[in-house]
Amino acid sequence: MELHGIFTPLTTPFAADGSVALDRLRQNVARYNQTDLAGYVPNGSTSESVLLRWEEVYFVWETVKAAAAPEKILIAGSGAESTAETIEHTNRAAQIGYAVALVRTPSFYKSAMTENALAEHYLRVADASRIPVMVYSVPFFTHITVEAPLIARVAKHPNIVGIKDSSGDVERAAAIIAAAPKQFQTLVGSASTLYESLEVGAVGAILAVADSFPELCCDVYEASRAGDRAKAHSLAQKLLAPSNMLVREYGIPGLKYALDRLGYYGGPPRPPLLPVSDKARLEIDGMLTNLMSQPAHLL
Repeated sequence: MELHGIFTPLTTPFAADGSVALDRLRQNVARYNQTDLAGYVPNGSTSESVLLRWEEVYFVWETVKAAAAPEKILIAGSGAESTAETIEHTNRAAQIGYAVALVRTPSFYKSAMTENALAEHYLRVADASRIPVMVYSVPFFTHITVEAPLIARVAKHPNIVGIKDSSGDVERAAAIIAAAPKQFQTLVGSASTLYESLEVGAVGAILAVADSFPELCCDVYEASRAGDRAKAHSLAQKLLAPSNMLVREYGIPGLKYALDRLGYYGGPPRPPLLPVSDKARLEIDGMLTNLMSQPAHLL
C-alpha cells in the first residue's frame, strides 16, 4: 500500500439543524476528485470526529466511498479509547471498502499510556485488522506524542504500514524515519513544516489546509519529488499564512468559513464549537484575498 502524496482530512458538513449534511459532503468530494490529491481521510481531527456518533461516522465513510474517484486512496480514522472498540471500527471501515485505518493514540488515561501500553494497543489492532494500519500521533489534541522508539517496535508488524505525525517537529519525523524499516511510510500533518519534512524523507502529508488549498499543497509535494527545492520551498511559504490562521488560530470553524468562501461547503461547526467571529471573518477574508492575488498560486 503506497501512501505517497497529499491527502485531505475531510471536514464534516453539518446542516442548519445540526445533522450531517451528506449531500454537501458528496459535493465537496466531487470537487476534490478534480484535484491531484492522493486521497481522503474522513473522521480525523479535522472532521470533528470526537463530536460525531459512530453511526454518523459510518454514514460518512459510506458516502465518501461512493463519491470518491476510483484512484483516490481512502483512509478511515478509526481510533477509539479502547483496543476492542478500535478493532471493531477498523474492521467496519474495511467492510465498507477503505484501504487503510488511521488509529490515533488513546489518551484519556494519559499517564498510563506508556510505550509498552501503546505498543500493545497497536499490535493488537494490527493483528485483528483486515486492512493496513497507520499510527496517528496528534499531541496538540491528545497530549501524547509518539516517539521513534515506539515506531521502531511496532513498525516491524507487517500490517502497520506508516504514521501520521502531527507534532510539527521535523527532527522527530526524521528520527522516526531513521528508526523504522525502509518500507514504513511517514506522513506529516503540519503544513508549516511540509517542505522540511519532505526533505528529510516524509513521503507525503495529511493536511487540514489541503481542504481549502489542495492544489497548492500538491504543488509543494510534486516540486519536492521532482527535486526542485527552490520551487518547493517558495510554494511552501505560501502555505504558512492559511495554515497559521485556519488551523492554529481559528481551527475548524475558521477552516469551514474559508471553505465557504472558496466555493466548497464548510457550514457551521458542531457545538460546543462556535462559528468564527465577525473580526475573524474579516481577517480570513483578507488572507484569502492576498493569497489568491499572488500569480504563482494555483487554485
